[in-house]
Amino acid sequence: MRRVASTELLDTDHGTQAEVAASLRDLERINRWFGGISTTRQMIRSVSKSTRLSELTMLEVAAGSGYVSANVSRELAHAGISLRVTLLDRVANHLKRANGQARLAADALALPFPDNSFDLVASNLFAHHLSPAELSCFVGEALRVCRQAVLINDLIRSPLHLAAVYAGFPLYSSRLTRHDAPASVRQAYTPREMRELLGRAAIARLEISRHYLFRMTVIVWKQSSRIEGQPSV
Repeated sequence: MRRVASTELLDTDHGTQAEVAASLRDLERINRWFGGISTTRQMIRSVSKSTRLSELTMLEVAAGSGYVSANVSRELAHAGISLRVTLLDRVANHLKRANGQARLAADALALPFPDNSFDLVASNLFAHHLSPAELSCFVGEALRVCRQAVLINDLIRSPLHLAAVYAGFPLYSSRLTRHDAPASVRQAYTPREMRELLGRAAIARLEISRHYLFRMTVIVWKQSSRIEGQPSV
């Protein structure tokens, strides 16, 4: 299945305020039911275990309402891991529903932070919006800003995934979601493509794995990060 780039309506707030709000609620349900929260939590726990850090700061890029990181933070707290999150989104309207988290509107390809500002830089359902060149640029910026690792939680492109998205149309409350969901799958990357794109970056290690219902997680370790039991290569 060939990758087909397209413009998603939510990216440009192409809809009424009510339609945008409904689409963001759809995304929250998708992340709750289909791996957004659980896979991000698993990545952060892996980083905490590898680095032996129980207190972490994280910049969440393309964060929207911050729903994913807010839930992940609460769940990690029960495991003794403290996660302090800053939200970043290109569209200020998407951040309005954020509750109690630091936030700002800015470009993910030109992060407005000094080097090594956060332990982690994370994104959820963002990488597939980017062209290969933009994805490489984003990871480069994220590596600059982080101290430990870049975490990518995204979709896997496949015909079966596309069929599942169409089957789920009755679950979507917004016409924006009905347009954007199949567009997201068509322009998502495969694990092999992701490895080929990121394998050339100046990194310590790259971990890519598959998860529940066509989710892919990518941990890009920074060269300077201390990974227990793993030499830098």
